[in-house]
Amino acid sequence: MMRFLASLLLALATALPAAALPVRHVRAELVAEAQGIAPGQTIHVARRQQIETGWHTYWRNSGDSGEATRITWALPAGWQAGEFTWPAPRKLPVGPLMNYGYEGEVLLPVAITAPANAKPGDKVSLNAKAQFLVCAEICVPEDATLALTLPVTVGPAQPDPKWAKAIAQTLAQSPKPAGLAAVFQPHGTSVALAVTGAAIKSADKAGAYFYPFDATVIDHAKPQAIERGPEGLTLTLTSGYAFQGGKAPDAMAGVLAVGGRAYEISAAPGAAPAGASGLGPPRVAGQGGADLGLATAFVFALIGGLILNLMPCVFPILAMKAASLAGHGGESAAARRQGLAFGAGSILTFLALAAALIGLKAAGSAIGWGFQLQSPPVVAILALLMLAVALNLSGLFEVGTSLQGTGTGLASRGGLAGAFFTGALAVVVAAPCTAPFMGPALGWALTQTPAAALTVFLALGIGFAAPFVLVAYAPGLLSRLPRPGVWMETFRKALAFPMYGAAAWLAWVLSQQAGAGDLAKLFGAAVLVAMAGWLFGMAQKRAATGGKPLVLDVSAGLLAALALAAVVWPQDAAELTSEAYSPARLAELRAEGRPVFVNYTAAWCVSCQVNDKVAISTGQVRSAFARHRVTYLKADWTRRDATIAAELASHGRAGVPLYLVYGVSGGDPAILPSILTPDIVVKAVEAADKPKVASP
Repeated sequence: MMRFLASLLLALATALPAAALPVRHVRAELVAEAQGIAPGQTIHVARRQQIETGWHTYWRNSGDSGEATRITWALPAGWQAGEFTWPAPRKLPVGPLMNYGYEGEVLLPVAITAPANAKPGDKVSLNAKAQFLVCAEICVPEDATLALTLPVTVGPAQPDPKWAKAIAQTLAQSPKPAGLAAVFQPHGTSVALAVTGAAIKSADKAGAYFYPFDATVIDHAKPQAIERGPEGLTLTLTSGYAFQGGKAPDAMAGVLAVGGRAYEISAAPGAAPAGASGLGPPRVAGQGGADLGLATAFVFALIGGLILNLMPCVFPILAMKAASLAGHGGESAAARRQGLAFGAGSILTFLALAAALIGLKAAGSAIGWGFQLQSPPVVAILALLMLAVALNLSGLFEVGTSLQGTGTGLASRGGLAGAFFTGALAVVVAAPCTAPFMGPALGWALTQTPAAALTVFLALGIGFAAPFVLVAYAPGLLSRLPRPGVWMETFRKALAFPMYGAAAWLAWVLSQQAGAGDLAKLFGAAVLVAMAGWLFGMAQKRAATGGKPLVLDVSAGLLAALALAAVVWPQDAAELTSEAYSPARLAELRAEGRPVFVNYTAAWCVSCQVNDKVAISTGQVRSAFARHRVTYLKADWTRRDATIAAELASHGRAGVPLYLVYGVSGGDPAILPSILTPDIVVKAVEAADKPKVASP
């Protein structure tokens, strides 16, 4: 609906004469916290902007594209204006880009100071010219001439009844230093940012995010992995241009959003302090990590593994396995085999993850425990796996023996493999939930030899697997379990809902890591997985009645493979050679009878950058340009250009993007949509290379 409305507005704008453009998408004015100002006094005057629904403006660092709001003051002699106090921004993910800015209404306060010789009774006119970029599917540079008149009072004036509270609230909630200690340390293509301090010690660190002041220090679009610690946190960021070629900035300053608050921080180069993450130098009973010792670390890891069973993130997996134990109905031999298989799967998976972590640490990678959930493709695959398990529990299809089968059936080869796999899956999902006692043990282990580290991880695996294995070996407990019966089918279906919840949680994790684009791909893949499960279930029913399930099985497999490819397949990209646009160059190419693709773009234009990554800079378009001898002209409006502005107006546009395709037969160009796909571009250049046939 939003795209339809945007297209309708765009069509109306195109139909209007150029003199009616541009349309204003931001209403701007100056408002003051006081009804006047005394000589020598400082008050706050805010630039208020009301942004049209569906549009946004930008923070001081706009991110991957965009442009920050600017203001130029024209004040009487002796009057002074400070810089904007920027409220905390919000993330504005658009396709493969990540931008920072504002939507709706926002106040940008500025401190205004009157000179000591200002005369009470006079009126002062505060004049300013504001420039800002406002974007939706297109980006439009706008400006506004602002003015505010205030009386000069003998003493401090009364607060403004309408704006004093709003400006004060904006100032109070805006990011400011809070005594936080911050350091950063490069590791290959990433940089670890560690922050500690009382202000965030007990804060909810889930969803913490760093907004840098400098656009070159990080890759904004990449996920920010979080390691929580008792004193703070460590964010693993993908380093930006400032770290290329072995360089490193003197500091990394910005805003840390955590626990519903935002704080200004300035990080200096250095090693992470104690307590910044679960892998930092641990503080246990007043001891440093180096003094913990193997025996103590082993015990702590054992206790941490036991407690890990109580973490919410592991409950869905253990609930699923509880249904398996209940199916034994007290048959201890089968239950013991199931318990041992589960324990083996858990312990071996802990050791495998530990070995990978130790190896990557030795290679210099900045990763921590739970690193398997720092990769968006892995998170997406796990979400689809949880969904498939939930669909199986809901009865859409069957994997292995039914829960209504006998204990002998559950103890078969397939049942043991299922128990082993359940133990492995439980570890993969549970590992990021660092339980009490785990942090110190893991932190100590990763500073020791591989043998000592693996010993600690072995203890962690034993602690995690122990409760399930002990229950399997306790006949008294098993005898208390209900006997198999019809009730188990209902129980099984009820257990599907924690698995659906786990899939939803992983989808949320992916949205925090990779943004709306990857989340949309996951949702599409989830539909394919559900359809594959349905077809697989139909194939099983057909096979049970003597039918031939091959076609259904193959179709289900193809859909499952397509779902997997959708979440792991890399984005196609190819560089396109372009020339700088000029009216003279365009006229020359048209005189030669060449097809021409003109891209009116800007570095600050969100839609432009998304279209370039997903539609223009692709192998499909590159091949089409080569086949049809298309010349690619790029009209860059990053810096305002009167010639380009006039060209935009001549086509009924107030902003970018604008895409024109000129054909070999002359005439008016084809105007492409603001949102492109490779197919749209390819079809347009193919049509442009076909001579028009004159009417008889």
